Amino acid sequence: MSAEEKTPVLVVATLSAFLTPFMSAALNVALPQMGKEFSADGVTLGWVANAYLLAAAMFLVPLGKIADLKGRKRIFMIGTWIFAATSLLLVFAPSPAVVIALRAAQGLGGAMVFGTAVALLAAVYPAGELGRALGINVAAVYLGLSLGPFVGGFLTQQLGWRSIFVLAAILGVATALVTTWKLRGERVSPREEEFDLGGSLLFGVAVGGVIYGFSSLPAQHGFWLIGSGALGLVAFVLWEARARHPVLDLGLFRGNPVFAFSSLAALLHYGATWAVGFMLSLYLQFVKNLSPQETGLVLVSQPIMMAIFSPLAGTLSDRIEPRIVASLGMALTCLGLFVLAGVGADSSLALIVVTLIVLGFGFALFSSPNSNAIMGSVDKRFYGVASGALSTMRVIGQTLSLGISMSFIGLFIGPMEITPEHGAALVKTVRAAFLVFGAFCFGGVFASLARGKVR
Repeated sequence: MSAEEKTPVLVVATLSAFLTPFMSAALNVALPQMGKEFSADGVTLGWVANAYLLAAAMFLVPLGKIADLKGRKRIFMIGTWIFAATSLLLVFAPSPAVVIALRAAQGLGGAMVFGTAVALLAAVYPAGELGRALGINVAAVYLGLSLGPFVGGFLTQQLGWRSIFVLAAILGVATALVTTWKLRGERVSPREEEFDLGGSLLFGVAVGGVIYGFSSLPAQHGFWLIGSGALGLVAFVLWEARARHPVLDLGLFRGNPVFAFSSLAALLHYGATWAVGFMLSLYLQFVKNLSPQETGLVLVSQPIMMAIFSPLAGTLSDRIEPRIVASLGMALTCLGLFVLAGVGADSSLALIVVTLIVLGFGFALFSSPNSNAIMGSVDKRFYGVASGALSTMRVIGQTLSLGISMSFIGLFIGPMEITPEHGAALVKTVRAAFLVFGAFCFGGVFASLARGKVR
């Protein structure tokens, strides 16, 4: 395929990969101001973030399947327009309930985009070039995470929280227009196949229960929701085993160790790393007494490393077995997490920064090679489902990571506002959380190695 056909796909996939994490990171900074304007409590503000995550996770795999059946470009394009339209509507949202509802709708658009973006790249880039394209795509995610807090803080302070959605709408419309005008033809041959509605509903309810449960921890109903969601996943597997045209072909897991263990490695890695910034932000501000701006400068060292080295790691995985590159990245991440499990009130900032650099380098080595392995292990007709499954592993891992963090906060500090007086308890919380995260990554190293050779 010519460069003229590949480049527009890479451009729209990269723009979309940047936009969502950028807006999420920027919005986190703006939540306090939003809370003041609406007189909203912490739980309500939490749902401004969680509504997007929950909706996206519930629809990722079903929409990936629809994209495989009806056309990936079509689903991606609809998703970009939904994302842009909801961003524009959020500018005029009159209440927290409307914000949460629109964020859920935005999650649906996000699922359409992220359930197909990697599949679009895999469809146009051959095996020897896909790693580089995925590396650029992953770098855009980390660039969005890096710039989000700074740009979001500036916009919120100067123009108010609604200005974040103005910028998101502009970027969303730009992405949608490029997709509509520049992506030529479909990236899949549409085929007549009955859509598995029952399996899709079971998947959405089960995954929704698990994610809602983790986001509710350490409350008792959170554990009930997780258990119910787990039973729902069992029911989903039994349904899919008998379905004529399953929404998620279980053969991708049973007969494909590369796909199965790469997906497990992704789940463990995101479960181990997503809450790193959250936990260290509390530690740096309430134990080390840094300002929010100083804390941001310390934490940004990790995503900067990710943004720099992800394209290089992706290119490397085109030349070297992805299993080796990804496993090395997982091992470095594991090392960094166990170092953070030993932090105390007297730990130096230099140690924190160096460890974050190691974590960022490890994350870069893992992420794009692991995605390369997943997409390289399935037939083209499953690209949409594989892309959706990968994104689902990421979202479940993210909520698992935050759920573990909140559980330890509830255990060591309790249901109260965190203050500098909780410094000693917060150190125990951070140590316990990072010990569990390190154990996750340790298991992830073996999952990464167990996948076998991709080529």
